[in-house]
Amino acid sequence: MSNAFIWFTTHFGGGFASGAQLYSYFGKYGGWCLILPVLAMAYDALFFGYAMHYARKHELYDYRSYNDAFYGRFSPIFSNLFEVIYLVTMCLAPAVAFATGGATLQAVTGLSYLTCTVIIGVFIFVVAIFGSKLVRKVASVLSIVIIVGLMVVYVPNIFLGADKITAAVAETSMDFGMLKNAFYLAFLYGTFQLINIAVFVQHAETYSEPKEAKKSMAIGFVINSLMMVLVALGLLTICNEPDMASQSVPTLFMVQKGVGASYMVPLISILIILGAVSTAVNMVAAMVRRVSVHLTTEEERKKEQDSGKPMVKTIIVALICCFIDFGIAQFGLLTLVQKAYSFLAYLEIPVILIPYIIHMVVTKFDTKKVILGKEK
Repeated sequence: MSNAFIWFTTHFGGGFASGAQLYSYFGKYGGWCLILPVLAMAYDALFFGYAMHYARKHELYDYRSYNDAFYGRFSPIFSNLFEVIYLVTMCLAPAVAFATGGATLQAVTGLSYLTCTVIIGVFIFVVAIFGSKLVRKVASVLSIVIIVGLMVVYVPNIFLGADKITAAVAETSMDFGMLKNAFYLAFLYGTFQLINIAVFVQHAETYSEPKEAKKSMAIGFVINSLMMVLVALGLLTICNEPDMASQSVPTLFMVQKGVGASYMVPLISILIILGAVSTAVNMVAAMVRRVSVHLTTEEERKKEQDSGKPMVKTIIVALICCFIDFGIAQFGLLTLVQKAYSFLAYLEIPVILIPYIIHMVVTKFDTKKVILGKEK
């Protein structure tokens, strides 16, 4: 169960809470948006379950060692390509969080998008330096609070908009060209999530035996699918609104058009910003650690940890990371979600998707043991 929720909390972030992620990939296809997210999650569950089964069976719990063993004699190429994609993700995910927080703050306050992303960026920078440990400790609690908050927001609006949902489903097109695009976007959505294998393999150590990975990811599939369908139902209540296409925060727009706007708008705004900031802080802190380890000595890092005060080097690295993410965020939330995530998916097809399919076939779903590309 814990690993199933780790999948959800990794999947869930500002882009999910804002509705931008689901609207960009599924919201334009009527009733199909209730089916396609489930298919995307089934696709991910297969690959995540396979990866965690492999990690537990071969006792490989850091992603570099895991990749080196998994890719075998091709690891000098694919392990390093995987690293590149992971670093791109570590830049992109915080940028999406910057954009989500900025777009939400802009919608609530009326300030310019640039000003709002600066405010969010300053807050993330400060917390990433001084409060990353605290944020990590309360991340699960925050996620549960956000899930409950989203249900409080979505469920009444779904019931209130039942007629609109029915009408949107009834109008769903069966045009072949539209269906092809819809299924292709679902494929891209599932594919850009595959990089999360790097996050998940460390948790395979908690399984008492490899086959538990399949059960765990099956539970994760149910949790993720249910929450995505919940959000999709909410989006169907506003999908035919004239201004929908221009909304960077669809969930906020749904609340403004739905029930209880006076108290739900502040509630959902706070929840979206919390989700975005908590994601960004963890990502930025991870980037800082990854870079700082090459710039500092073990003695300096221990001194920093004992004192609780960041070194100048840490501050500079964090500032550079935040500037990069801030710059990327200026492309806008919808652009990042629609274009950048798809670009990430294209990178993952040759590096993760195709090698995994080949590995599944060659090893007969890991029933043959392969070490460094040789059957044993």
